[in-house]
Amino acid sequence: MTLLNKPLAHEAVEDSNTSNNIEFQTIINRRMHRRHILKGGTGLTAAAFFGALPLVGCSDDDDDSISRLPSDDDQAALPAQGSLKRPDTLKFTAVAHSTADTMSVAEGYQAEIILPLGTPLMSGIADWKDNREQSAESFEWRMGDNHDGMWFFGKKGNNYDAKASKNGLLVMNHEYVNSSELSPFGYHVISDNNAAPIYQNRRLASDVRREVNCHGVAVVEMTRRADGMGYEMVKDSKYNRRITSSTPAQLTGPVAGSDLVKTKFDPTGFQTRGINNNCGAGLSPWGTYLTTEENFLGVFARGQDAEQLSAGHNYGRERYGAGENFPGWEYLWHTPYAKDEIIADEFARWDMTATGADATEDYRNGFNTFGYITEIDPFDRHSAPQKRTALGRFAHENCAYAPVESGKPVVFYMGDDARGEYIYKFVSKARWSNADIGGGLKAGDKYLNEGTLYVAVFHEDGRGEWRPLVHGQNGLDATNAELPFAGQDEVLVFARAAADALGATKMDRPEWVSVSPMTGEVYVTLTNNKYRGEREDQPLSAANPRSYEARGKSRGNDNGHIIRWAEAGGDHAATRFEWDIYLFAAPSELAAENLSQLNKNNDLSSPDGLYFDPRGVLWIQTDDGAYTDTSSCMLLAALPGQVNDGAPTTTSAGQQTRVGMTASDDNIKRFFVGPEGCEVTGITMTPDFKTLFINIQHPGNTWGAVAGGSTPRSATVMITREDGDVILAESFT
Repeated sequence: MTLLNKPLAHEAVEDSNTSNNIEFQTIINRRMHRRHILKGGTGLTAAAFFGALPLVGCSDDDDDSISRLPSDDDQAALPAQGSLKRPDTLKFTAVAHSTADTMSVAEGYQAEIILPLGTPLMSGIADWKDNREQSAESFEWRMGDNHDGMWFFGKKGNNYDAKASKNGLLVMNHEYVNSSELSPFGYHVISDNNAAPIYQNRRLASDVRREVNCHGVAVVEMTRRADGMGYEMVKDSKYNRRITSSTPAQLTGPVAGSDLVKTKFDPTGFQTRGINNNCGAGLSPWGTYLTTEENFLGVFARGQDAEQLSAGHNYGRERYGAGENFPGWEYLWHTPYAKDEIIADEFARWDMTATGADATEDYRNGFNTFGYITEIDPFDRHSAPQKRTALGRFAHENCAYAPVESGKPVVFYMGDDARGEYIYKFVSKARWSNADIGGGLKAGDKYLNEGTLYVAVFHEDGRGEWRPLVHGQNGLDATNAELPFAGQDEVLVFARAAADALGATKMDRPEWVSVSPMTGEVYVTLTNNKYRGEREDQPLSAANPRSYEARGKSRGNDNGHIIRWAEAGGDHAATRFEWDIYLFAAPSELAAENLSQLNKNNDLSSPDGLYFDPRGVLWIQTDDGAYTDTSSCMLLAALPGQVNDGAPTTTSAGQQTRVGMTASDDNIKRFFVGPEGCEVTGITMTPDFKTLFINIQHPGNTWGAVAGGSTPRSATVMITREDGDVILAESFT
């Protein structure tokens, strides 16, 4: 997910990976492949090219029957992941392309807008009006802007219950605020050319406070309606809560207490203020919410202070996009003028310039306290968000865990959403116990504060490996030339630079991750990359094999793809894997680039959101700007196979790779199309499979506006079957 329109541009994707970490053998392999192609050969055989690592065990497929899915009785047991029989074909009628200002959903379904921007969560807060009357402070109790990743937490009494569907907590991210073209708040800027460069444009304190409160997370109690169709908010619920960019948060794990995170606000380095730019999300196996901090760079500014920092720490900042005299992405949160010192400090924390004698006298390290997976217990309204630093600091898109097994580590997968960045996984030191389900943040302390962070290397032959980001290993020590690492805290705070040193594979914007409950294989959307094959530091590779000109665009990977892998021996803690490209996104008209053979019923561009439901159906969402003249962003349902179910192929750029089985109307179809100008994102399903929630960001028209209003609003969409049956019931017959 990225920011929309000037000044918060939709294309504002942070790009700071100029490392040249292409392995020598990779270069040789690429030259050999191209030479063979020029001679007219078809490349290596599948066996020679991709080898034969053991696959993750698949579920038994002998019985063609399926028991009826759970009813709305909360006592009905939720089937264990992998135990449901996935359908062989998708039987709904595909939704056509659309660029209308309305949304469309598959026949037999209904889609309803709920919880739009500004919706009050408590009584005493005025209803949304299509003007600027909503105070900044009121957004501490309103739905924020640009709804994103979310999860439905079943609730029984006062406790989390993974089987419950009648009542639950819908928890969702608010990623950012819309720009002046769409914002109901305006974007008033005061110019002062006599000020320091990063302060020449200043904003009103009230406007900045409003935007700060529009970021973060919302917790909303939902209850099933009396007619059994969908849900409504429980207004004034004791669980309703907003966590914003001003809410105090705890730093936990190896970075907590480090000199790298000590600030004027907390000289001890154990606390910070706010969670920010929360994008995708995840669930923990014990039942807490894992939110992610993605484009946190955009809200910070940095002046001229290089002489006060070490060369290594200057490089560390630049590796995250924060060079000297960096003004931020025009949020300008650091600029409001105020005579009161307390108010000034409220905004000064967004300025990372080193001005004091040490870090406890300014906010030079405030930047280092953002960019983490953050755990929230939605059932404990008094608990503080916990930033889990052991999982590394980068532009986290989402966080997905592998199926847990008693006595084995818990494994989480994550992507760093920027062009040329990396894919990571975290393996806990603690071993899983079912007794920790419902254990809240204490369980998080157990599994998320100690473990090993790895980064992925995708080899040209279809194999891959995980390399550990551990201080003292593989050059991650004080001898590193670009950024000396004094301890594990520095490895984690500057995880990108550590991954550079390990030779990680640069990917085409790794976004959402999801793990198949049927095969255990891991899927990651690689949304797009305009630099692929165009910049010397981002050449073609088997894992990122396309660079092409299409539809008036310059060369690069404009439409994106989805990569997947199977861990060796089916062990998610393994350090070896086998991979292929499940799906190449492309308009169906682009024959040379349409390597998955998509048609008008299932073609797509820029895959982004990704979610396996417990039945093994893969839901794919798009955040696109390359195909929107034909169709707005969309949601598709898919039935993937497994790694190596396709064949070797060669892209139009001459790069050999491997693509999964051919797409067809049986195994992938368009289920929903959003309104013009939007992004379709965030997805969760109730345990009884009867309600699907998705989110719509930045609609480009009056979608979501109040009656008679003109301001579009991001909102949640609630999808149900018209007959009240489970989602995709027609395929599970």
